[in-house]
Amino acid sequence: MNNFKYNRLNKDDAAVLLVDHQAGLLSLVRDIEPDAFKNNVLALADLAKFFNLPTILTTSFEQGPNGPLVPELKALFPDAPYIARPGQINAWDNEDFVKAVKATGKKQLIIAGVVTEVCVAFPALAALEEEFDVFVVTDASGTFNAMTRDAAHDRMSRAGAQLMTWFGVACELHRDWRNDIEGLAALCSNHIPDYRNLMTSYNAFNANK
Repeated sequence: MNNFKYNRLNKDDAAVLLVDHQAGLLSLVRDIEPDAFKNNVLALADLAKFFNLPTILTTSFEQGPNGPLVPELKALFPDAPYIARPGQINAWDNEDFVKAVKATGKKQLIIAGVVTEVCVAFPALAALEEEFDVFVVTDASGTFNAMTRDAAHDRMSRAGAQLMTWFGVACELHRDWRNDIEGLAALCSNHIPDYRNLMTSYNAFNANK
């Protein structure tokens, strides 16, 4: 008997947690090319804006080597909760962060951060323990190498987290192209060059009808 239940993302019940995308920590990411990684992080941020998802920003020990938040994220979400943790490694150990998460009223948490096995895995596991549904955006999270990434993915998935990419998240939230063809196409085209070519062809075809 198959007891599997497809728990899909719902734009009306999801929030985005961007954890420790800090200038210093980004220099540690080696499991994905730097330019590709930053593009993926900004794609996740853009889809959060596109779907109007509550978004929470947090940093750890900014005054230390971790450094400040990537400025593009702060610019994209000037009014979002911004939790500068004074020292807690696990964001879920910070009372203000947990309060901000719970204040969204959302059950589904879309999370990404640096580094994967710490800044993503620790709050993801803590949120799962409190019965949130957790969706980890793997290509907007980075770490030292493939070995540490894979260990973190295994730990989180075994605990019940779903591992996704930003493109998968966007498509599952959107559900149906007819909801907004141009909007989703623009989101994809801005971050996937090959998709821009596809849409150029599509637009040219429609223009000649």
